[in-house]
Amino acid sequence: MQEERPVTDHDRLIAGRYRLRHVLGRGSMGTVWAAHDEVLRRDVAVKEILRPPGTPDVEAELLRERTLREARSAAALAHPNLVTLYDVVQVDGDPYVVMELVPSSSLAEVVRQRGPLTDVQGAVVADAVAAALEAAHRAGITHRDVKPGNVLVADDGRVKLTDFGIARNVAEATLTSRGITLGTPAFIAPEVAAGAAVSFAADQWSLGATLFAAMTGQQPYEGANVLQTINQVVHGDVPSAAACGALEPVVAGLMTKAPDERMTLAEVRRLVRPLLPEVGTDVFPASAPTRPVVEIARPPLVKRPIPPDTPLAADPGPLPFAVADAPTRELRGRPVVSVLVALSAVVLFAIGSVSGFALTRTVAGAPLLPPPTQSTPTLPAITDTQSLHPITASAATANGEQGAEFTIEVGPDWTSFLEQRTNNGLGPSTVVHLVAPTGLYEVTVQRFPGYYEQRNTIRDYIGLVRSRWAAGQYFGEAQEATDVLPPGGSEAAVQFSYRTVERATELARGVPDPGSDLRRSRYSRVLPRGADLWVVEVVVPTEQEEMGRDRLFNTIANTFSVKD
Repeated sequence: MQEERPVTDHDRLIAGRYRLRHVLGRGSMGTVWAAHDEVLRRDVAVKEILRPPGTPDVEAELLRERTLREARSAAALAHPNLVTLYDVVQVDGDPYVVMELVPSSSLAEVVRQRGPLTDVQGAVVADAVAAALEAAHRAGITHRDVKPGNVLVADDGRVKLTDFGIARNVAEATLTSRGITLGTPAFIAPEVAAGAAVSFAADQWSLGATLFAAMTGQQPYEGANVLQTINQVVHGDVPSAAACGALEPVVAGLMTKAPDERMTLAEVRRLVRPLLPEVGTDVFPASAPTRPVVEIARPPLVKRPIPPDTPLAADPGPLPFAVADAPTRELRGRPVVSVLVALSAVVLFAIGSVSGFALTRTVAGAPLLPPPTQSTPTLPAITDTQSLHPITASAATANGEQGAEFTIEVGPDWTSFLEQRTNNGLGPSTVVHLVAPTGLYEVTVQRFPGYYEQRNTIRDYIGLVRSRWAAGQYFGEAQEATDVLPPGGSEAAVQFSYRTVERATELARGVPDPGSDLRRSRYSRVLPRGADLWVVEVVVPTEQEEMGRDRLFNTIANTFSVKD
């Protein structure tokens, strides 16, 4: 197993020729280094793929395959508006991708530092990214994650599209590990977020969303949390492009819900051509004054009830986000009556995290977290089964198997998302997310197939839950065995609860915004069923935890059953 190397591990020589100099950036999948090719004597960028600690060999092999697929995708492309891939090497079986080094800032950084783009700057970005996507689509490749963070504005003014790390050749088979993030919620195409097949048109939507953000300084969709953002993308109206200046017809033409009605990339380039500057013009001068963020009117979220027989998306795309992996401290308190255990910080789709806390109190009865900084909507009045809506869904893994269907009752207008997880050595799991239209309330059903065949226990699962949260983000854990729940496996079911805090940033500027931190209370049931482990979790704002337990958890969790 490869351990993550420290940032100070510089001057390493890779494959006998690539000398690592310093870290350019880090992400969940690895580290990007500035390096020097000692054979050709040129500067390059090297992407080091990190194997997460505890990853089983099978999953590590899938990670390697994903990296090689990225390399094959990128190597098939040659275009001045695409970052060039030079080489792929392996060190102790782990892949390193060698790419063109482009001294640059991302479009997201440019907009954060200087404000929205001018019409001329927007035209340059639109023309360059559209040209890059045309080249990719001709090669049969969909980028899948076009966003301001993946558009580079070079120091010399060139614009390049990068990071085909989740690109997939349409002729290639889908990897069985489908838990890999397939995009960024605010920029993902509605049909991809809803689980439909991914086509080239998805990139066209994402280009429109990227231009919207670049021209206004704001994302096209901004929810109180990631799940609400996804819900807006799928069910909400498209925001008006009126604030996008001369690029209004381009943005409006690309951000069209129907994929086959979106503006073509060739038409994008034709429309922006009159705005392009003369060759040699410095389009992004460092001395340019900062432009203010453009005020935009956001349409209200349209609630659309989901018919009871609507299938869940097999592979929705993004899973809201990844939560931090770091040691956490355990706090003890007085457990609440009958509340169960579980985990499940979202993703979708990362994608993830959405949720809450353990119903425990200090001896004095004081809350463990500060009082709310803003009001939250009233909980739905779920007082009897007539307020709930039954659904049947499958929590099968990507490979598919029997015994994965379950039934549960939730609100009639809740949205469904599916996530696949790897779980750091506990084996894969499937998480079905059921989310209220506001994004504030969530029910998750997670299934670990063959969990007990690997000699795992509920204690191992609870350790996994803790590991998903950093210190200062996980509070007040309460565990309680219960005789109320029916037995179904090799150990007794457990009720589990805890609080979490999700650190927020101000979306338009990307800076910390403590006033928007999401404090969640999570009530869970951990249910052994044969060789499988099932977890049902209800997530509510911490400010509403008592009502959330009574109206949502105690009601909805009791409707859960695994189909024979």
